[in-house]
Amino acid sequence: MADIDVNDISLHITDSGGDGRPVVLIHGWPLSGASWSEQVPALTEAGYRVITYDRRGFGESDKPESGYDYDTFAADLDGLLTSLDLTDASLVGFSMGGGEIARYIGTRGTDRLHSVVFAGAVPPYLLKTDDNPDGGLAESDVQEMEEGARTDRENFLDGFTTNFFSVDGELKVTDQQRQDAIALEQHARDEALVACIGAFGRTDFRDDLTKVDVPTLVIHGNGDAVVPFEVSGKRTAEAISGSELVVVEGAPHGFNVSHAAEFNAALLDFLKK
Repeated sequence: MADIDVNDISLHITDSGGDGRPVVLIHGWPLSGASWSEQVPALTEAGYRVITYDRRGFGESDKPESGYDYDTFAADLDGLLTSLDLTDASLVGFSMGGGEIARYIGTRGTDRLHSVVFAGAVPPYLLKTDDNPDGGLAESDVQEMEEGARTDRENFLDGFTTNFFSVDGELKVTDQQRQDAIALEQHARDEALVACIGAFGRTDFRDDLTKVDVPTLVIHGNGDAVVPFEVSGKRTAEAISGSELVVVEGAPHGFNVSHAAEFNAALLDFLKK
């Protein structure tokens, strides 16, 4: 474990080291890099150099008052890749983390990249608008989430985390695993928690996706109640020419935990390419 300085803040990272191809895991909201606990051992055992980091405002990274937008998140990711001098890297973005990948490529290209993975990820555009009628969130939905996180954080996160791991109201992990996720969420700064809802709920990644020109895996659970497959994974796969799509049957949003064996198998198979 270590900390690196990027954009006037410190990001907390874990780096398995070694000379294998780097794989950077970008966590979802409102978690931290520790949420990849089911993936790190499998990837390390397969010979990859595995790097996780806590997004600004979350986990053990610095928690500034501002900067909770995707241009800044992409700049933080760029700072990490540059600071560690990573090349031929594979980026794996879960949920909100898929937005970092899209905006990073949209603004900085793919020179440092080998491949990318969008896992239950928010692109191309969650907000329903006149020119995006297939979005999954109305503006009122985003505002309701923001209000819940702002005014009743504990109960909001309890309900959100249950939904995160559920399909049709049925929890697909143990309650201990749900509690473990809630524990990770406690480290988030209040302002970061709320501002990120607006970031993932209102950011349009459609143009960014047109610039993805490296091998791409889109993996999504078809029972995802947080970022529905039809809204995000399906559309992202259609938007990126030549992308590979894996749909995990009966899997909720938090499928890297609930369906870790299937998730890891698909990820490792793709990374070999």
